[in-house]
Amino acid sequence: MIKLTINQQEITTQADPEMPLLWFLREEVQLTGTKFGCGQGLCGACTVLLDGKPIRSCLLPLAQAKGKSIETIENDNIPELQALQAAWLEHSVPQCGYCQSGQLMSATHLLQSNKAPDNDAIRSAMSGNICRCGTYERIAKGINQAALELAREI
Repeated sequence: MIKLTINQQEITTQADPEMPLLWFLREEVQLTGTKFGCGQGLCGACTVLLDGKPIRSCLLPLAQAKGKSIETIENDNIPELQALQAAWLEHSVPQCGYCQSGQLMSATHLLQSNKAPDNDAIRSAMSGNICRCGTYERIAKGINQAALELAREI
């Protein structure tokens, strides 16, 4: 038995402990917002937050998530994620959209750990997420806007 918390909901499963967390989320829990990209942890499309830190869910065996808290793109209770999603729309960030769940989760972690990131901090935090459409400039603008919006709400 493996117990874990996904988007603030406790889940107990008897799924294969070696199954990658990505496939558990998509196939067993039906949270399909997290995407499969490269399967090697290089592109960032499968990024989720594990105990508040971004990880590549394609590489993490389910057993290593035991007792942990996982946040995915489907969690609508994260203020940083909500602000980022609004900014993404305003700046027309997504083109194909495939990488966006991973981009948003990495950006969420950035804004949770740095309320006013500069361009270097944004580049560094987002460097592990590949966008094949090349919308990096719009991503940075979206992060900056979300940070400003969150600062206004304080």
